[in-house]
Amino acid sequence: MAESQLKQRLTEAMKDAMRSRDKARLGTVRLALSEIKKIEVDERIDPDDTRVLSLLDKMIKQRRDSVKQFVSGNREDLAEIERAEILVLQEFMPTALSDEELQAIVRSALASSGATGVQDMGKVMAAVKPQVAGRADMGVVSQMIKAQLAAN
Repeated sequence: MAESQLKQRLTEAMKDAMRSRDKARLGTVRLALSEIKKIEVDERIDPDDTRVLSLLDKMIKQRRDSVKQFVSGNREDLAEIERAEILVLQEFMPTALSDEELQAIVRSALASSGATGVQDMGKVMAAVKPQVAGRADMGVVSQMIKAQLAAN
């Protein structure tokens, strides 16, 4: 099976960081590659770009949570390290959707799923998720869907 293009980009980024002796960037990229390797070993599969994207998205979410905790704990030094890691990981993510694009996707999913109320939230989320994976915060998407369903 062919190696994911995203994994190849991460490997090239690791090599570039090694050449430029950028320890912070190297550490973050290696961490992402080790998570991919973990999937390969545990599940005996070669993850595709979609799986790698969801993995990177998860890593970014974890770092955002850490930043909040560090800031609330007055550890700005540690929060800054996490922010730097977020920036490195975001380089490998597709461009984020604008609010208008996201609203259009949500409206389309609402229409196609025939959702009438909050009880249909799962149907709409199932329709939206593949379209916005890695390009939007699912928490924000969830709020948009709830607002649209409540307005109906």
